[in-house]
Amino acid sequence: MEKAELLRLFDGLRVADVRDGLDWAGLHAKGTVSPEITPLYEGARFTGIARTMRFKPTEKAVPPLTPEEYTGWANNWYRNIYPNKITPTIEDGDIVVIQSAGLPVGEIGSNNSLEWHAAGATGIVTTGGVRDTDECVMQRVPIFCRYRAQSMVQGRVEFDALQVPVDIGGVLIRPGDVVVGDGDGVVAVPVEHAETVAKYARQELENDKIGRRRLYEKLGRPLDDTV
Repeated sequence: MEKAELLRLFDGLRVADVRDGLDWAGLHAKGTVSPEITPLYEGARFTGIARTMRFKPTEKAVPPLTPEEYTGWANNWYRNIYPNKITPTIEDGDIVVIQSAGLPVGEIGSNNSLEWHAAGATGIVTTGGVRDTDECVMQRVPIFCRYRAQSMVQGRVEFDALQVPVDIGGVLIRPGDVVVGDGDGVVAVPVEHAETVAKYARQELENDKIGRRRLYEKLGRPLDDTV
């Protein structure tokens, strides 16, 4: 199925709807990412296609350096050990999905998250940390992460692989799978089940709207986009 069609199928669906759709498809034990991975700011939400990346802890020692020498050494780390290989591959509608190195490091920050968004990514989910969080929140790029961090990556984290299956909060997410995030967390749909899951997720959403619309009318509330 083409990416545009996949995105259309899941447009407007909530995480709860997609979770229900997975149940209808017989995938009760699949898809729900650990609740440890949460939105960086209230109201963050995304729907998109997984573009994956994996990092790993480094075994390279940091040599004795003067502050002046450290600048060149750090720049080399970003060029050759932690290169930004993902930006040129991003397509509109992608979600950047990252299996972290597992260290208390800000692998995501205000610069790379905004760069990926400018390249077409509609959101980011990582098993690791985010730094520059005030700027990230201000920029409103939807980011779901495990924790906030302060440290940079040099001397700590290396790039490992692009477009490989990754473990995200106990869920195997593969390149091309559908990923949805909102206030209820993150859920992933294996692409081969996407059509069935979306069909029944849409059914649940529409039924929910009908019931809630009746309650809105009973309460005299003005109707909004959720009903």
